[in-house]
Amino acid sequence: MKEFKRHLVTAALPYANGPVHIGHLAGNFLPADIYARYLRAKKQDVKFICGTDEHGVPITIRAMKEGVTPQAIVDKYYTIINESLQTMGISFDIFSRTSNQVHHETSQAFFKTLYDKNLFEEKESEQYFDEEKQTFLADRYITGTCPKCGNPNAYGDQCEKCGSALSPDELINPRSTLSNSAPVKRVTKHWYLPLQNYEVWLKQWILEEHKDWKNNVYGQCKSWLDNGLQSRAMTRDSNWGVKVPLPDAEGKVLYVWFDAPIGYISATKELTPQWSDYWCKDDTKLVHFLGKDNIVFHCIIFPAMLKAHGDFILPENVPANEFLNIEGEKVSTSRNWAVWVDEYVKDFPDMQDALRYVLCANAPENKDNDFTWKDFQERVNSELVAIFGNFVNRAFVLVHKLCNGKIPPFHLDAKDEKDDALFDKIVKTKETVSNCIEHYKFREGLFAVIDLAREGNKYLQDKEPWKKGDDQVSIDNSLHICMQLCANLAIFINPFLPFTAAKMCRMMKVVDRMLDWDNSGSLKLLQKGYPMNAPELLFKKIEDEQIVFQSEKLKNGLILSAQETAAGKANDEPSSVHTSLKETIQFEDFDKIDLRVGNILTAEKVEKADKLLKLTIDLGFEQRTVVSGIAMHYTPEEIVGMQVTLVANLAPRKMRGIESNGMILMAENAEGKLIFINPHGEAMNGSAVK
Repeated sequence: MKEFKRHLVTAALPYANGPVHIGHLAGNFLPADIYARYLRAKKQDVKFICGTDEHGVPITIRAMKEGVTPQAIVDKYYTIINESLQTMGISFDIFSRTSNQVHHETSQAFFKTLYDKNLFEEKESEQYFDEEKQTFLADRYITGTCPKCGNPNAYGDQCEKCGSALSPDELINPRSTLSNSAPVKRVTKHWYLPLQNYEVWLKQWILEEHKDWKNNVYGQCKSWLDNGLQSRAMTRDSNWGVKVPLPDAEGKVLYVWFDAPIGYISATKELTPQWSDYWCKDDTKLVHFLGKDNIVFHCIIFPAMLKAHGDFILPENVPANEFLNIEGEKVSTSRNWAVWVDEYVKDFPDMQDALRYVLCANAPENKDNDFTWKDFQERVNSELVAIFGNFVNRAFVLVHKLCNGKIPPFHLDAKDEKDDALFDKIVKTKETVSNCIEHYKFREGLFAVIDLAREGNKYLQDKEPWKKGDDQVSIDNSLHICMQLCANLAIFINPFLPFTAAKMCRMMKVVDRMLDWDNSGSLKLLQKGYPMNAPELLFKKIEDEQIVFQSEKLKNGLILSAQETAAGKANDEPSSVHTSLKETIQFEDFDKIDLRVGNILTAEKVEKADKLLKLTIDLGFEQRTVVSGIAMHYTPEEIVGMQVTLVANLAPRKMRGIESNGMILMAENAEGKLIFINPHGEAMNGSAVK
């Protein structure tokens, strides 16, 4: 096996057009962090590189929707993403941005090198152009009717209703999302990288030299190569991005998937003056961590770019993960079907390792996997709390109770087979975890650590030092072994659960360098007579109420997203266009609805919910709590005292942990603002509306 002097670890750059969710964590950030932490523990020279991808259509679309500049969008989400990942303990050596000047310069220089080598093809083609906005339209700026399913709002690259991949030319009645006008075709010039010229080399490099890559990666690459590669445009018509460094390229930028992976290089430049050692010397091992949707870019396009340039190393491995679904459904940021990392750390303070544990234990390493809140609770409670945390806590408590809180001596002449068996298990676990991490089998490595803690519990139960009475030698030996096991567990768990390892070090009163990997597999980590700090619980039990709250939060986020989408579509229509009438009902159906007049007594914002107000409504005969999604339209102060019409017999529903008992009738004005359906004149609270 080839020896490497340096290690370069990258995690796929997240788009700075929204927060990160747990799918991002499970897919690439967490496995990359485990790998980098392990290499550091082994005293390897490693640089862990990432940053935000701040160019491309998703950024400009988000800016349009929010009515701000693309720069404002990337500034906002860079901060949110960076803080989220830092809080989760993702230990980047640098988390940069592709909007930084050094990245623009690095990307332009890369492009210019390929241009000067005459490696690009210059091609003219007809593309859609918005005459009103005087701009060429990227695929996502074009909508129309899907030819497959008839969805009238399909995008130029995909129909999100039926999932079909499309091109703008396939759309029926295409229109520009910028002006809602029909676009026209205009000739434009772009620079293409002829990937077919690198097909023979790629087949040799991937299919012959990297048969050890994960099956999902190898298989996807083989499929692409078997189908044949085509020239791909490396530039786009846009004003947002890295400008093409040519005199005849006004209004053109580099294709986002040309400049984004170069972000790894530019970020390393920012990090260290010795950046070229990591990128230009073949004794550096480059490993890309990413999700399966990025495989083609990191295994086909970027390597072809690197090969064409000639000065940079190629990735040694690309251990891509599959997707993590949520409660049986695919993550959908547009539908708000996601567990957002920034919200998790607010709802579960100081419980980062609980999420790290569950995401690693359930990682989609070989196939799509599913995250459920119930599984989260069960894994934390039955594995982290009941196995790992239970052993460590029992060992510390017994040392304080039976050995005055100090590491007892070990009496060699009194050791037995159980002592030897546990020591052998420690040594074997070191080998297993090392092998698993080095071969990107992080789930298996984590389970080996938990299994070792399980053995510790069994050992304690077999030894029963609390029953030994005056047999101090037996007590000493069993608890000495247990404390040495705790020290080893801290080393083994550190790449996976760094906050837990740090807490264990504080309890053992040792410095972080004890976590160096070479220290593991030893029974001499804690010296006889060394005093321990008082034990702390490593993990908190997850209560049923927390899981119910998170499940409701997920469902309510989906409901609110659907309401916003419906409102957005309504706002896009001219004010004279009304929604269609619903199907006809009978009087008996209407008679089931109990409408009552009520008075708003109190109103307050719902914590961590920008759109919700919690209202107390006086119905005359009783007071009701109602949660209403009107916080974007009214402040609490301006609606207190208002009379409203309430659907009083609607089944209760929990929203953000608050039980809502009713629904206020609202209508929408021409500007899209929600207005109250107030009773005319002074009606009595509680009176029925007929």
